[in-house]
Amino acid sequence: MNTVAAPDESAFRRLGLIYGTSAYLLWGLLPLLFAAAAPTGALELVAHRVIWALVFCTILLVFARGFARTWQVVRSGRTFWLLALAAVLIAINWTTFIYGIDTGHLVEISLGYYLNPLISIGLGVVFLGERLRPLQWAAVGFGLVAVIVVGLGLGRFPYLAFSVALSFGFYGLVKNKVGAKVGALEGMTVETAILAVPSLAWLAWLGSQGAQTFTGFGPLHVIIVLATGPVTAIPLILFGAAARRIPLSWIGMLQYIAPTLQFIIGVTVLGEAMSTTRWIGFLIIWIAVILLCTDMVRHSRRPLTSK
Repeated sequence: MNTVAAPDESAFRRLGLIYGTSAYLLWGLLPLLFAAAAPTGALELVAHRVIWALVFCTILLVFARGFARTWQVVRSGRTFWLLALAAVLIAINWTTFIYGIDTGHLVEISLGYYLNPLISIGLGVVFLGERLRPLQWAAVGFGLVAVIVVGLGLGRFPYLAFSVALSFGFYGLVKNKVGAKVGALEGMTVETAILAVPSLAWLAWLGSQGAQTFTGFGPLHVIIVLATGPVTAIPLILFGAAARRIPLSWIGMLQYIAPTLQFIIGVTVLGEAMSTTRWIGFLIIWIAVILLCTDMVRHSRRPLTSK
């Protein structure tokens, strides 16, 4: 007789699915906000993203009464320095992501996020001693072929795709070392606080040179730039809530929502060209995605029917 999940467990996981889907939908739609922030360049927008995300996290800490926990993280020694490294990695990721949008390479950026799970698998093998299953090996192989094909279509190595994939992959590895002892809100507050000093310095320098774009382009532009703070923090908080409620295999499949939306936005909204070679490359990467999702489903440790 099959065991069916209790109603409260089903509701718990259904809520987690809603949280996770919402997080990846927001991440997938971010390019629209960043494209609307023109003429603000990548470095200036990242600096604003850091500052306003820190402001938003500070407000949330007031309601969550999390200042004591955050201060413990700051005084934690090794954990603090791991978060400092994570801050550098996420800054590289954000800058590359926005630069790709600014320069009309969102489709290449989406390739990077399709590759990210494969990069994470590779990092697990190298740094954590993990072993790959046959379908994972096949997915990695298809991923490498896809990179070569897309590179041929671009006429160069897809460095933007690899930059976002590697930076986010190493970011995930560092966060794995930090572990669950640091909450998502506290961790992000520390990371953005670390980045706030160079961000403020950069914005001050732009202001002194008369090159800042925060003001001078109307109130809507100011609102768009300010919105980069909440849209940075909210998906991460939703993701953290989802990760505590649903199996990792579900998270693994949900993560492909974001690059799929980015790909669609790049082709249909931003009008990026897609040659036949690039279409073939993305077809191959989608095969890799199917293989990886199949492996996740087959090896899920927390199926819905379990209790």
